[in-house]
This record gives sequence, C-alpha cells and structure tokens, in this order.
Amino acid sequence: MVVNENEQQYLDLARYVLEHGHEKGDRTGTGTRSVFGYQMRFDLQKGFPILTTKKVAFGLVKSELLWFLRGDTNIRFLLQHKNHIWDEWAFKKWVESDEYHGPDMTDFGHRWLVDSEFKKLYLAEKKAFCERILNDDEFAQKYGDLGNVYGGQWRHWQTRQGETIDQIKHVIEAIKTTPNSRRLIVTAWNPEDVPSAALPPCHTLFQFYVNDGKLSCQLYQRSADIFLGVPFNIASYALLTHLIAKECNLEVGEFVHTLGDAHIYSNHFEQVKEQLSRPIHAAPKLVLPLKTKPLEEYDPADIKLADYEHEGTIKAPVAV
Repeated sequence: MVVNENEQQYLDLARYVLEHGHEKGDRTGTGTRSVFGYQMRFDLQKGFPILTTKKVAFGLVKSELLWFLRGDTNIRFLLQHKNHIWDEWAFKKWVESDEYHGPDMTDFGHRWLVDSEFKKLYLAEKKAFCERILNDDEFAQKYGDLGNVYGGQWRHWQTRQGETIDQIKHVIEAIKTTPNSRRLIVTAWNPEDVPSAALPPCHTLFQFYVNDGKLSCQLYQRSADIFLGVPFNIASYALLTHLIAKECNLEVGEFVHTLGDAHIYSNHFEQVKEQLSRPIHAAPKLVLPLKTKPLEEYDPADIKLADYEHEGTIKAPVAV
C-alpha cells in the first residue's frame, strides 16, 4: 500500500465534511455541506502535495499562480495559456451587462444540472466570449478584467495616498533580511474592494515562517470549495512556497492550510464519494530551473512535475 501522508490529509477533510458537515445554503443557490475551522499540514519535504486520487491539471495551477505573481487581473493571459479557471466570473460579468443581448444565462446552477440543451448553449456562448477576449483588445479590457483580485492585491495594493505596494517584493526582502520576523504576511482581503470584486478573495492571507534554513507558509482561506478549489489551492501555495524559498536560497518546510468555511457543494457529493474510493499513488517531485529568476519572469514551461501518477479526472460543475 502506498503511503502518501500529504494526500491523506485532504482525503480525511473530504470524508469528515461529507459525514459530519452542516447542511447550509450559499450565495450561488446550489447548497453545501460544510464545517467551520479546519487545518491541514503538508510536509513539502515528502513530495509535492498534488492529488493522485484524481488528476489535478498542474498546467492550470502553474499558469494561474504565475498570473497572480505578474500582478495581472485580466483573464486574457490565462486564455493564452489555455487556462479557463476564471472564465465563469468574467463571463457572468458580461452576460449580466446591458451590452449583452444573447440567450438568457440566469439560474446557471440549476439549469446546468437539468437541461442538457442549456448546457450546450451556455458552453457555446462562453466559448465565443473567450475568443472575443483573445481577439478584441477593447472588449478584453472591459470584460476580461476581474478588478482587484489576487494579482492586483499581491503586487499593486492601492493605498489611501494613491500609491501602490508590491507585497510580494516586500515579503521576499523581509525573508532575506529579517527571517525571524512575525510580519512576513501578504493579504488579498481589502474591505474597500470587496463590493466591486468579481469574486472577493477566498484565500485571504498567507504568512511565511523561517526555521532551520526552511521556509514554511500558512494560508488562511475564508471559503474553501473542497472538491474543485482546494486541490488547486494546495498545489498552488505549495508551488508558491517552493518559488519563494528558491528566491530566498532556502529549503522548503511545511504548507499549513487553515480553512474557514470548508464546504462540499451538493452537486459534488457523488464525485467526492468516487474519489474517496480510489487508490492513492506516491507523491511526485517538483522540478524547477537550476538558475533562479525573478518570479514574474517564470514561464509555465519552466516548472515541471516528475513521476506524477494519478487516477483519472472527475468532472463537476463550478458554482458561480
């Protein structure tokens, strides 16, 4: 039997919420089963903590994180790298605008489940939207930008004086010069921006910790979609920890994942049960370039996984 302690942390979370979670309504109207307050600890010395009981698209994890680290907030960069993680929120902004005159796209969650014709129509409309983002500069600027989401908050935090703060640059400098500091923090939660953001930050704040030549990272995530979102968050912040550690000439320690509202959507229950029945494989290894480069200059092709063996993909709808 394969021992993969990191993955077992995630599977224990999913099982616990499925069996002991509270039934709750939610913003999307889908319904969830959730718990409040849960923590997982991933030892990054024991392999890269990407799930093996289902395939996690590491290419999407890489391009999304690099999008954040570039300070970008427009989905065009993601679409250029065949990444559609953030399409739904930009598309929602478009179909709810006064300029949209296409088919009715409301009540997405329910209609996606019960109406196969609606699903085809929705996918066709979204595909056309994405193509327009890629090919129409003015349209992309207006409807492709998601406001001050992670990239903007991490690298261009707006101050009351009209200036900006590059939190990533500052935290790297602090890790290098004052590694014992208890202020190695990056935050994405800005109360002023929450009302206008396409999706207020779910992973709201992370803190670094240096000990014995190793860099650890703890993330506080206010809202955690256990089946679709959390596997990406785990891989993304593990990768972030590796990249920051490399920049600071440190080894990696732990990724500590602290969850607020940890939930499974009601239309993901069967997918979670299927995943829990699958065998676990050994954790893969992360391969980074030997030469260190500025974070914003990394290309997705620079980052690879070695020996990533996994079970197949399990599809599920995104709740928006």
